[in-house]
Amino acid sequence: MTGSITPVPFPSAEEEWTNRPDADEVRLTVAGVVGAITPSQGLTEVQRAVLNAHVASMTEHPVDVTTVPPIGPEEFAEGLRYRNQAFRERMVQIMLLGEMLLVPIPRDVSERVETYAAWLGVGDDMITVVRRIANGSLGLALIDFQRSGYFERMLEEPPEHLHTSRALDEAWQAACSDDELYGRWEALGHCPEGSLGLGVWRFYKARGFTFPGRLESAPPHLAQHDWIHVLADYGSTVESEIEVFALIARANDDPGAFSLLAMVLGLFETGYLYGAAKGFFEYDRGHLSRDVDRMAVRLADATYRGAILATHLNETGRGPKATDLLATDWFAHADRPIEEVRAEYGLPPRAAAEKPTATSPARRPNTIAGPGSDGGAVRTASFRGGVTDASAATAATTRASRAVSTASAARSRGVAPSAARRPPVQPTGSSSAKRTLFATSSRP
Repeated sequence: MTGSITPVPFPSAEEEWTNRPDADEVRLTVAGVVGAITPSQGLTEVQRAVLNAHVASMTEHPVDVTTVPPIGPEEFAEGLRYRNQAFRERMVQIMLLGEMLLVPIPRDVSERVETYAAWLGVGDDMITVVRRIANGSLGLALIDFQRSGYFERMLEEPPEHLHTSRALDEAWQAACSDDELYGRWEALGHCPEGSLGLGVWRFYKARGFTFPGRLESAPPHLAQHDWIHVLADYGSTVESEIEVFALIARANDDPGAFSLLAMVLGLFETGYLYGAAKGFFEYDRGHLSRDVDRMAVRLADATYRGAILATHLNETGRGPKATDLLATDWFAHADRPIEEVRAEYGLPPRAAAEKPTATSPARRPNTIAGPGSDGGAVRTASFRGGVTDASAATAATTRASRAVSTASAARSRGVAPSAARRPPVQPTGSSSAKRTLFATSSRP
């Protein structure tokens, strides 16, 4: 399938384009993505909504993706000749996102995405996973997912940021009896008013969640994402889980973190990755497609916020390492005012005029929410109550038509739609001060 393909080479440092894509290049990228992921009957409503929301949220040039004629893999790769590896990897991940929303995944779509990736000269662990799903091998897909590179690299990190009493053997391994860890989490209740730590403590207490270090608690690595629930002002519904992991995945300069977004979509939209996260989350399908226009915007907004956070950390000298929010020692920030931590991480607010806060008490503190309800995220070993996010979903649609811009970043000018006509120099114009859907990474 990919044996006769000669990938378009990556540009040299002198040739590389780092400016923000203009309208022509945005249409080119949309044309390539549409060409890769469209099934025989045309884009689905879910694909259309998700792609439209992402383009609107992550670029300055919103476009209805159904109006853009598709282009083939070779033409697409040539169009990105002067874009680097990280840029191209993001393109493939958008293809994978659109592909993974299909139920079932047609084999020809899976093969097509793989062909586009081959012409671009990049890969992704999730390509193999999705190929397994398309072939009907969900068990093997789950095995490949659990062996993906990001989770292996997660274990390579020294466990100091987790504050466990011993190293972990698996990414989602629980610390069943770790009194020191449990005590550290419980002590967050003594943090100052308005602090990140007290917000996390209240997040757990309001929902009846058990602190890490006990049998019924979240695995220490997975519990890291609860800090982001509070920091990013998300609730604990299943829809909020999608937002949190979308933010975390996009913030990380390691492209392998895309597997985190694949995980929650495989749990809470399609059910493909039903056993991901070691069963801590109970899979429950359809949480994106039930209200697709709103959820598409919420997903895109979370992705946007992750991109802005990553750009801020890199531009302020924190470096790519700091963009891995699951490898951050959040206890070091526990006593700090939450707004101060948000400012340090460059985290923009949610696109919502009214929304429930992650630190406010749950609306139904004594209710167990089963699969299919609108209560909390489905945590199989713990209390499942939580706030609902309907008002946030309604208000979040306000960002659907907003193009990415900042006061400090001028709009870039002129990117020719065909690489064959480009000289190997950038057009004049400033580089983006934000990570967009198409942005480059500081990683080589």
